[in-house]
Amino acid sequence: MVSLRQVFLLISFFCSLSCFITLTEPSNTYSQTQESDRITILPGQPTTPPISQFSGYITVNQDHGRALFYWFFEAQSEPLKKPLLLWLNGGPGCSSIGYGAAVELGPLLVKKKGDALEFNNYAWNREANMLFVESPVGVGFSYTNTSSDLTKLDDGFVAEDAYSFLFNWLKKFPQFDSNDFYISGESYAGHYVPQLAELVYDRNKDKTNYPVINLKGFIVGNPETEDNYDYNGILDYAWSHAIISDQVYEKAKQVCDFKLINWADECNTAMEVVFQQYQEIDIYNVYAPTCLLHNTSSSADNVLYEQISASYHKDGSKKGLGRQRIPGGYDPCFAKYTEKYLNRNDVRLSLHANPNGKWEVCNASILRTYNFTVLSILPIYNKLIKAGLKIWVYSGDADGRVPVTGSRYWIEALDLPLIASWRSWYHNHQVGGRIVKYEGLTFVTVRGAGHLVPLNKPSESLSLIHSYLSGEELQTQR
Repeated sequence: MVSLRQVFLLISFFCSLSCFITLTEPSNTYSQTQESDRITILPGQPTTPPISQFSGYITVNQDHGRALFYWFFEAQSEPLKKPLLLWLNGGPGCSSIGYGAAVELGPLLVKKKGDALEFNNYAWNREANMLFVESPVGVGFSYTNTSSDLTKLDDGFVAEDAYSFLFNWLKKFPQFDSNDFYISGESYAGHYVPQLAELVYDRNKDKTNYPVINLKGFIVGNPETEDNYDYNGILDYAWSHAIISDQVYEKAKQVCDFKLINWADECNTAMEVVFQQYQEIDIYNVYAPTCLLHNTSSSADNVLYEQISASYHKDGSKKGLGRQRIPGGYDPCFAKYTEKYLNRNDVRLSLHANPNGKWEVCNASILRTYNFTVLSILPIYNKLIKAGLKIWVYSGDADGRVPVTGSRYWIEALDLPLIASWRSWYHNHQVGGRIVKYEGLTFVTVRGAGHLVPLNKPSESLSLIHSYLSGEELQTQR
């Protein structure tokens, strides 16, 4: 009788020498429909260690022809016992595949120049089964056959589609439906994640019409949460980190009321001066180098700096502020390499992705047309804290776009009872950041990390997610 290992070796033998095979013995028997989404070949993928991975489309609205693209990695050990962790990126309009999976916390990262992949020793699938989804429709490989859908995107629309995705994905992979389930993400996923958690929580109580999803909690990094606190945080961070002058700071403080939906003209003008100071540095990591590649056409350059200029014009008007930027990191040009890799025909074929159209790390049109209808997520925090969900917030302290100052402001506004006061936590005998515990919420900073914490501090971020999922305390003694 031929063993499963022998079958995989036979596949490897008949593949051309240019192929790279993931020799993976699945954790359990998969159905034929599941196997149709299994990835066996990724161009430029290292042959070891073995990785069990799947990708494809999950329909979220049959009538509109709307489907979200996912990439799933089994946990590196005991996947049927490990939690299931969904990861979402923000923007709105940026890809969880292009950021979370391919450059931050997935087990396969796009190498410099975008010609191959490398194994990530600090991948989060050491701790959990990792599920990445490109949301909302119009992001990455996700699509809709009803163009009017793209004009209706708002937080409620995105949450409903994400719930439909999760419901249908678990129907396709029912072996994971009893695993502990957590939701994670960064940036504008500070809206997506809590709102999806609330939707799951509410529908879990309606067992007649909805299945029970084993939701345990959520964790968000550098999360946009409430404009009033976030933008006061942006302004105070820029001044305290020597980005802007005393005069610019005092003028913005005088004319801006960030509680207003539509800012006064004087405030827009003052904040434009603030954001102009970031043109020569990276607002997403104020101490990182910027990308200096010439003749660039990367959508990431355009859309991610456009977030800076667009997001503060509350009346919906958009104004460019000159040369654009992309997020920083060890290699600030990584978004270009990801776009190069994911636009290869052989890569798309291996991922079971739509071969047509250009894949972009961020969709600028979604940012321009997204309907910002929810101004504060704090009521959801109050509700889900009372519900007993495990909630963590972490913040890279070198991020100027969703800075640690703003997160501290809104967390303090929750007025939660203090359990353990502000103190250092340690990683490899050095200060990894600070941690403070409240009743129902833990806040952790990551020292020296920018907007994309797992990219800048991969080892520290792995310790962070291990502590969150396992319940083991971060080291608070050197």
